[in-house]
Amino acid sequence: MSTARVSPPCLIGLPYDASSSFKRGPALAPPLIRAALHSDAGNSWTEGLEDLLGLHGLQDAGDLALPADGTSRALIEAGVAQVIARGWTPISLGGDHSVTYPVMRAVHAAHPGVTILHLDAHPDLYEAFEGDRYSHACPFARIMEEGLAVRLVQVGIRTMNAHQRDQATRHGVHVIDMRAWTRGERPHVDGPVYLSIDLDVLDPAFAPGLSHREPGGLTVREVLTLIQDSGGTLVGADIVECNPAEDATGLTATVAAKFVKEVAGRMMREASG
Repeated sequence: MSTARVSPPCLIGLPYDASSSFKRGPALAPPLIRAALHSDAGNSWTEGLEDLLGLHGLQDAGDLALPADGTSRALIEAGVAQVIARGWTPISLGGDHSVTYPVMRAVHAAHPGVTILHLDAHPDLYEAFEGDRYSHACPFARIMEEGLAVRLVQVGIRTMNAHQRDQATRHGVHVIDMRAWTRGERPHVDGPVYLSIDLDVLDPAFAPGLSHREPGGLTVREVLTLIQDSGGTLVGADIVECNPAEDATGLTATVAAKFVKEVAGRMMREASG
């Protein structure tokens, strides 16, 4: 049983996409995800019957002001550290996936010994991508090099190449690719857990508003089940890579908001338990 101490959830927007390798746009996502979360189309209750407006409910620290360069990493680390210092558990809204590295620097300082459950089509384990060690294709290499997590479990992978396979071996990453998933393999995590959700873990039929669409992914319900039922205690989470420029109907922002709601609901249960 986990002994990690948690606090009520708090959103923090990280509008940064300067480390994207293909298309820009995720920097525009945080306010649109919030709008979907608070839309009159739904209500404030989770599937587990937690009211986001109730006791231990969801807080919001707003969006950081982030320049489109590497100085944003220190600002992200400091911003997330401030959320934690205020007694809240951060749910970061990206932004591209490069933001997870500075977020994890802040989370690790408060919760050493974290396991990361990483849901993604891509391993994001490049040593460097197109000459950039801080690309959104590299954050988990930086995280594991610095010892910011004791374990990394990746689910939904379906784009791994030889270099990233070697990196996964080097860093002891447990990879559950989509072929293993369809054979029935599931992640087992415990202790303090950080959940990182790249929306392209989903089949693009469920989330077309992505920079890197990769067919053959998880369903929304499968991701919700992982959010709700994976082990351990959540000490932080991020939801990244929604690209409003590719999200003509707003469906992907709506899916991201659903994930926010269920992540927050789980954190509320754990904070009050």
